Order: sequence, then C-alpha cells, then structure tokens
Amino acid sequence: MRILMLHNRYRIRGGEDESTDLEAALLRQYGHDVDLLLFDNKDITRRNLLAVGLGSVWSQAAYRKVKKQLSEKEYDLVHIQNFFPLISPSVYYAAKAAQKTVVQALRNYRLVCPNGLLFRAGIPCEDCLRKAVPWPGVVHRCYRYSLCGSISVAAMLTIHRMLGTWRNKVDGYYTLTEFAKNKLLQGGICGERLSIKPNLVHPDPSVGSGPREYGFLAGRLVEEKGILVVLEAWSQCKDQIPLMIAGEGPLDSEVGAASQRMPWITHLNKIPNVKVHELMGEARFVVFPSELYEAFSRVIVEAYAKGTPVIAANIGSTKELVEDSRNGLLFEVGNSADLARKVQWAWTHPKEMAVMGEQARKDYEEKYSTEANYKRLIEIYRRAIENNKS
Repeated sequence: MRILMLHNRYRIRGGEDESTDLEAALLRQYGHDVDLLLFDNKDITRRNLLAVGLGSVWSQAAYRKVKKQLSEKEYDLVHIQNFFPLISPSVYYAAKAAQKTVVQALRNYRLVCPNGLLFRAGIPCEDCLRKAVPWPGVVHRCYRYSLCGSISVAAMLTIHRMLGTWRNKVDGYYTLTEFAKNKLLQGGICGERLSIKPNLVHPDPSVGSGPREYGFLAGRLVEEKGILVVLEAWSQCKDQIPLMIAGEGPLDSEVGAASQRMPWITHLNKIPNVKVHELMGEARFVVFPSELYEAFSRVIVEAYAKGTPVIAANIGSTKELVEDSRNGLLFEVGNSADLARKVQWAWTHPKEMAVMGEQARKDYEEKYSTEANYKRLIEIYRRAIENNKS
C-alpha cells in the first residue's frame, strides 16, 4: 500500500510522536510505501497565536499542502495521527476532494474534550463529554489555562460537529483501549468506524536480566502523573527500597529534594529510550502512578516487553493493561499508603514478582508485539477502505 501519514509533532517529544515514528517504520518493514508529512509545534511563536487558534479550526495552508502532495503522487490511504493544532480537520476535506480513504488515530480525547485529557483540577472530568458545545472547557479555561485557546478548541469541536466532519470525512478511527473507546463513544464518535489497536514496542527490546533490586519509574514529572504520591509512598515504606526515576518536568525540584531526604531514591533526569529499557529490564517492578484517564501507557507495555511487572494506579485503561496479582499489582489511585503497602509486598516477595514478570512478557508477545500490531493496523486500513467505497 501507498500511505500518506500526517502528524503534528509536540514541542516536547512524547508518546504520540514515538508511536507515529514506530507505525511508519512498522509499515515500511512490511514493504509498504509510507510518506510522513510533518508539522511541528516548535514553529509556533507568540506573535502568531491568534492565527494558530483560527487555524486549528481550518488551516488553509495544511489543506493546500496535503492537496498538493496528493496530486503529485498516488496514495491508497491518508493516515492522520495528531492533527492539532497546526494541521486541523481541513486535511480530511483535502483527502476527500482527492477521493482518498481517511484513517484517524485517537491517542487522546481531543475530539470530546478541549484539553484532550478528561482531567481538570486534579481529578478526572467528563463535563464536556456529552455536550454539543463544550462550554465548560471554555469556562474553566481547560486548554493551557487560556481563555482564547479554550475558545479556539471549543470552536473547532463545535463547528466540525455541526458540519458532520467526524461522521462523514473519516472512514476509520482507532483508539488504544476499550476504556478509551467507551469514552469516545459517549462523546459521539461513530461506533461502527471506531476500532481498538494498542501501541507497540518496536523493535522487541527482549527480556531483561540482572539482580532486579530496585523499583523504576519513567515519565514526565507533573502532578497528574502521580509523582508526588510515589514520593510520599516511599517515605512510608518500612524498608529503604531503591527507586530510580527517569524523567523531567515541573516537579524536578520536588524529586531532587526527596532524593536528598531519601538517598535510596535516584533521579536520572531524561535519558535515552535504550537506557530506559535497560533499567526497566533490571528492575523488580515498574511504578505507573498516573491519575489520568490514560488512553494507553507505553511505559507499561515497554515494561512487559522486558519481563518486568508493573505496580499501577487502578484508574481508566490502566486497569485493562495491569491485572492485579497476574502481571502486576494495582493500588488505589492517589493513595500513597496503599501504594506503599504494594511496594513493600513486592519488595519482600521476589519470587512472586518474577512469576508476574513472566506473565507480563507473555502478554507482550500475544498482544503488543510487532506482528500482532501490524495485523491489527492492516485490518483497520481494510475496513476503512471498504467504508470509503460504501
């Protein structure tokens, strides 16, 4: 197949950027012709914020760029990863003008929530989920605490709902978990065209080895990711359990201060993915304390690929990925005392954690491997092509 893939990169590289690159590489590995057309948020300056806001509703520049690309080369399908804010839904119309099949990845909740997270004021929020006009997101300035930014996103969602864009211009959607699918369905996304395909870890980093004598955490150091709960839990553990934290963010200073109080906590800052995988494979467990409705956690699946069980908060799609006492442990979201109990148990039961690690690796091989992911993606493409013909 010949595929035009579109993606709006984030200022700080994240999971969606990684997933886009991996899916393009996966398709090429299996012999498909993939052109990746990129837009980058690093191009946004304070001087053009108004233009970006208006352009998030309809970007004529993106429309022309995609139309030109489609006129210069024949494609079977247009696969859109993240379209916000520089690409905009205008590219659906450019693709349809050229009579192309359109597939949209949904790795967040942007089509049903102005901030894309279903999260506000420290807790999950569904205030806009069933509203034709997401006015609560404007009232609460949910997009980057900006009134103008929130109005822009709300306008984009409202206008394209009225135009029928999500219903008529996209032949296939896919999200990452059953939980995310249910939330998107509640928000009005067409169920017949919405599939589930998890993220992948590619290439296979292979099972880790080593003494497995520490815990490991990787991710952005922000409050909603649960880092403060982790630091509090570690202060409550009976034993001095070594913890390595890889990542950076606004709570860098809090992590640094905790490592001063508890020298068995090591802050590694941001490290390459190869090193993250290496440390995961040598850890007894990986901690995933996020308090968000995560659409999917790449960290969890990377841990599984390394044969390492995960101790995770029991919220959202995380409960689909982590089955308590089978491939990891679950704790009550936001509850540091419960997390401390689970961590202490994991530390004093190495054999049981090793068995969970073996099951985690089996889950990776069956659900999240390269082959399984490729088959699912091609199935989504074929369904979308059939929808486009009907």
